[in-house]
Amino acid sequence: MSADLGPSWAATVAAVDRAAANFLDTVSDRLPGLLGGREHTVVFAALGRLAGGVDDASGRAAALAVLARAHRRVGLLPQHADVLGDALLATVARENRAHWASALAADWERGFRRAVTAVRRAAARVGDGPAWWPAEVVARDPAADGVAVLTVRPRRPLPYRPGQAVPVCTPRRPGVWRWYSPANAPRPDGTVELHVRAVAAGAVSGTLVGEVRPGESLLLGPPCGISLLLDPSPWHDLLLVAGGTGLAPLRALVEQLAAAPDGRRVTLVAGARTPAALYDRATLRELEAAHEWLTVVPAYSHDPAAGAAEQGDALTVALRHHTADQEVHLCGPPPMVAGARLRLLAAGVPADRIHLPDNFDR
Repeated sequence: MSADLGPSWAATVAAVDRAAANFLDTVSDRLPGLLGGREHTVVFAALGRLAGGVDDASGRAAALAVLARAHRRVGLLPQHADVLGDALLATVARENRAHWASALAADWERGFRRAVTAVRRAAARVGDGPAWWPAEVVARDPAADGVAVLTVRPRRPLPYRPGQAVPVCTPRRPGVWRWYSPANAPRPDGTVELHVRAVAAGAVSGTLVGEVRPGESLLLGPPCGISLLLDPSPWHDLLLVAGGTGLAPLRALVEQLAAAPDGRRVTLVAGARTPAALYDRATLRELEAAHEWLTVVPAYSHDPAAGAAEQGDALTVALRHHTADQEVHLCGPPPMVAGARLRLLAAGVPADRIHLPDNFDR
């Protein structure tokens, strides 16, 4: 991209409701009924952010998952792109009157064309279904320093499988989508638990941890990913290795087995810097007490007072518990995941028994 479109997009979404309404008016003048309800705000904010190139690779992938489903559900045709593009550019221009110029307009045009191409390609790969699920935050637990557990209730059931991830957006940050994995197996009441750690410069994570309260709304995108799903054939026991909030999808796998035990024994290694940072200890203790096939092992990377069996990063501790007849599922911070495969292979774990989170950056 030949220009930084971030400032002009920031100016556009400073008054996002007004901008989205202008976008809808322009679209509706040429194609009445193409966008309805409140979906125009979601489409406008995600499409504009994607066209502006202001997100990282993972954030773009999350937005694409949502826009691709919207593309299929609304039935957008190639000629609709011109209408949406004209409306987007007109809205950005209106919100940047003092700085609008032909070069900036050309950069936005190129950005939009790239975004449309990416959405069309993604739409060819995704299945049909809703693009997003409105949900209400019904509980918030400040579980540890910088970590919050949010319980949300979608208005309609979210059809996810334990181990998958879903794009999440808060109206406080329009158009910004981030991946989070439900920490529970599907429940009768439909609620979903999200474990969120605030990260430096994390627009969504910081907002979810520090600002969002019960009663507020979130949007959940379509569930994605297959890498962490359990093999339905219980040929091997399981070694689950969690770092930080990477615990969420692995705890969901434990709950899946708790609902339908299949004879597998499970060792769950939960890693944190210190005992105070192991935010989900109470739930883990309850699960372990309720199921004789489950062993929970804490791992503390920065606690000199920890016992020898618990001292070290999660993978180091987990390898002490590894046996030849185990499948290994691992989830945690990117640096942990990046080096995990080589360490597991070096420890003798067959490649086909190593399960790491899906790479949504591609």
